Amino acid sequence: MRKIKLFVMTAVASVLMSACGTTSTVPVTGRKHSLLVSDAQVLSLSNQQYSEIMKKSTLSSNTTNTAMVKRVGQRLATAVESYLRNNGAANEIQNFAWEFNLVKSNEPNAFCMPGGKIVVYEGLLPYTQNETALAIVLGHEIAHAVAKHSAEQMSKQIRQQYGTQILGTVLNSTVGGSVGNIAATIAQQGFSFANLKYSRDNESEADHIGLIFAAMAGYNPEEAIPFWQRMSSGKSGGSDVLSDHPSDSKRIAALQREMPEALKYYQATQPAATTRSTTTTKKRTTTRRK
Repeated sequence: MRKIKLFVMTAVASVLMSACGTTSTVPVTGRKHSLLVSDAQVLSLSNQQYSEIMKKSTLSSNTTNTAMVKRVGQRLATAVESYLRNNGAANEIQNFAWEFNLVKSNEPNAFCMPGGKIVVYEGLLPYTQNETALAIVLGHEIAHAVAKHSAEQMSKQIRQQYGTQILGTVLNSTVGGSVGNIAATIAQQGFSFANLKYSRDNESEADHIGLIFAAMAGYNPEEAIPFWQRMSSGKSGGSDVLSDHPSDSKRIAALQREMPEALKYYQATQPAATTRSTTTTKKRTTTRRK
């Protein structure tokens, strides 16, 4: 009997957790996911964390590299907003207030907070080596924000906590109230957007979308392969089973499969190569003597 009750409660929890939330469609891939937190909730927490991060960070004194980060970031942001506008998602643009910063740190990393706050560490630049590779990285980070992967991870945590609560109570509160309380609990526990570990599926999706975003902005997506090869140099291969990121070899193989699609977007941004055959017709003036 105890097993039956447990099964029933689990089934009820599953139904309730799948019923609540909003369904969101990921740009480019078209994948649908159910989110239990609103854009407003995520942005509020994100902006708060971003302010705290920047207070503790030291901006780079390298004006050339700082200008490059801002230039590449803005070019990507313009392309992303144009894509959203042209694909029925213009309402999503209001969620972004873009900022681009290069900070002093030897760590080879970058992140984009929900809302478009981008931070690049100086330690990443020796690996990117050029603007195009930097665009590949920032495209990936922006893809996490546009695909709402942070909200997806928060929703996953809420479902886990809500599932635990619902099995231990008699559902004496509303679903909305419970979700709100759990979301607040997660925030209090320190849900860090900057250090968020996405799932391998999220990372692979961000690779795909980011490659397309870079191509839309006019950056050659083929640069992604040598960049990731540089990033993987010196690492021991191994399995990706225990990692939140796909292995370097799988990541590169996936990018190679997606390259034809990305190149179509890239080629569309390039000036059309018009071959004009100019025929010069010389008019001969024949003076006829009468």
